[in-house]
Order: sequence, then structure tokens, then C-alpha cells
Amino acid sequence: MREKKLVNYLVGNQKFSFNSLSPYDPLVCEFLDIFSKNLNNDKKVNDLSDLKTLAFWCRKKNIEIFKKKNETKDLRLGLGLIFHVTPSNIPTNFAYSLIFGLLTGNSNIVKVPSQNFEQIKIICNNLNKTLKIKKFSKLKDMIKIVKYTKNDKFTEQLSKICDARIIWGGNKTINEIRRFKLQERSLDLAFADRFSLCIIDAKKLFKIKDEESKKLFQKFYNDTYLVDQNACSSPHLLLWLNDSSSKAKTFFWNGFAKYLENKYDLPDLGLLEKQTKLYNDLAISKNIQSHQIINKYLYLVKLKKLDHEMCSLRGRWGYFYEFDIKNLNEISKFVKKNCQTLTYFGVSKKDFVKFLFKNKMNGIDRIVPIGQALDINFHWDGYDINKVLTRVIELK
Repeated sequence: MREKKLVNYLVGNQKFSFNSLSPYDPLVCEFLDIFSKNLNNDKKVNDLSDLKTLAFWCRKKNIEIFKKKNETKDLRLGLGLIFHVTPSNIPTNFAYSLIFGLLTGNSNIVKVPSQNFEQIKIICNNLNKTLKIKKFSKLKDMIKIVKYTKNDKFTEQLSKICDARIIWGGNKTINEIRRFKLQERSLDLAFADRFSLCIIDAKKLFKIKDEESKKLFQKFYNDTYLVDQNACSSPHLLLWLNDSSSKAKTFFWNGFAKYLENKYDLPDLGLLEKQTKLYNDLAISKNIQSHQIINKYLYLVKLKKLDHEMCSLRGRWGYFYEFDIKNLNEISKFVKKNCQTLTYFGVSKKDFVKFLFKNKMNGIDRIVPIGQALDINFHWDGYDINKVLTRVIELK
């Protein structure tokens, strides 16, 4: 067929599988462990921290932790064939989505970004290398990685035959994919465009030692600059708690700016986009109190107030909005459903529990310490993926 010529199979071929296994099937777990080792031993991975993270994430010990957390007496099997549409701005996301599908017992066909990311090539090479091992032959038809652009017929074909469709990306991408109908019993799982924020308690910040502050800078860097703030879980707005004198802000941002000078490689395009965004904000927004360019790596925009536009704020390449609050409850009426991750430093879990139950939040799906924004697991965007991608067989 003509459309097949427009589809590049990076892993697997046109033979689709609808096989389903039990969640955390031993063969799948072993496959991922060996894939993790192959990836970790690949010399090309040395300078790519996101690939090191992926290899560490799918190692045997971590998979066993996932399995133990999700042990159940229910008789469960995968749904069948999962069609994954992955985002264009995070080169390793497709691998995590694939692993979600495999560990829940599903066959998978994964559409990767059209950009020529080196990470995609390395991951697929190591998947193919691992699949060549004889004992994993049963898994070959359960793993298909494809790259294509402007091929509505192929997208429509996959949508018609799949048992579930996972769509990662902006709202526009999701709506475009949803034009193609699913089978009556198939389901859509959409990980849409999300907003994330961070909160720091100034009083607790002043109590930490120099070595601890350096670790905090590294963790904040990992949450943001590793992906140029492109991840849905990377914060765009930083809230300062108990910082009426602004001393904490000054301490944190100046120290972080110095950390960036020897750490972050800002492309010319990123600097241009950041400057353009600042000019646009200053020209259009009525909610800017002040702005500060600490260095080319770090732009700060202070807001006059929190409002219902809070969850539409977006920064890239080291562009942050900030605001002072006296307590958590101040943000409750402005948090929308598109608010995903809240990272924090110095706030207790008890305070968060009180905050969530008092305000009956319909936004914020994750609250994690600074440094864990990008940590992906089977609870994502408020969904329990272990349950969503499996079916329960009632046996009496």
C-alpha cells in the first residue's frame, strides 16, 4: 500500500499483534532489564543524561518496585494493541510510553517525533539489539516503533484497529488525532498540555548549609533546564512563601545563576525566543510588576497578583514567573484542571494534605520535592496506568 512507503519502521514491521499478557510478565521484565543494561553500556549514552535516566528507570530493581506496588488479586490482562502518539519536544518520552504498554501486558505501536533526535536512534538500536536475543522472539510483534508525517490514512488505520490510544502532546495535537474514530470498546488516554509550578518556603531556605543549597540548585536545574522547561511537569511559576523581605529570592536566584554559568548551554535560538517573549509580556500583560535579567540564562518576571490566567503562564529556556504568598490557600481559587505538578521545598506533607482537603482541589495531580518533577511513574496526570491499560476478568 502507498501509505506504508511513507512509514519508517524503526523497530518491527507491518505485522501487528493484538496479543495481551499479564501485567509484569516475567519475560517482559527480563527484556527490559537487558535493554537497560545494553543502553547503559552504549558509549553514545555517556553525554546524554536523559538516556542514562531512562536506563536507570527501567532496570530490574525499579521494575520490581513497580510490580510490588501494583500487586493485586484481580485476574488482569492487557487490553491488546496500544497506539501511542508521543510528543515532539521530549525525545525519550516515547520509550516511557512503550514501557507503560509493555509492563501492563499490551502490544504496542509507537509513533515517535519526526525530528531526528539522536536519542531516538540510540533507543531503537538497543531495542533491536535486545530483540535479537532468541528468548525474546515472542515479544517482537508486540513492539513497533514508527516514524511518519502527514499520513492521515495510517493514523486512521491504526485508530480503527487499536484497543487503546495514548496521546501525548498539546491540545491541538490531541484534537487532531481524535478526529479518527476508535472501535466502540476502545479507549483514549490523553496526556494534554499541562501547567506546573514550584513553591519554596523562605524560612526553611535560610536554614540550609552551602552544600545543601548546591544540591537544591542541581535539583531545580534537573526539573527545568534539562528539558528547557518543555516537560509538562517543569515549573513555570515559582511561589515564594514567607519571603516579605525578598532576601530568599535574592539568595536563591543569584546562587542559581552562578550554577548555570558552568552548566547550561543556551542555544542562540533559545536566547532569541526568551528575549522576544519578555518584550511581548512587557507590551501586552497588565500583570507584570517588574522583571530582571540576571544573566542570559535566567529571566525573571514578577507578577502583581495571582489571577485566573495563572495556569496559562509558560516559560522556556530559563524564563520564570514569580509571586509572593503568605499561605498555600492563596492559590486555591486560581488552580485549574490543567495544573499538573507542584514541586516544593520546605513545606510539610501535612500542610499539603490540609490544603488539598480544605480547598477540594480539582487541579494538581502531583506534589513532589524539587528534583523529582521529571520522575515518571505509573501514576501520571491523575491516572493509575496499571489499571487503565488492563482489563479485569471476573472469575467466581
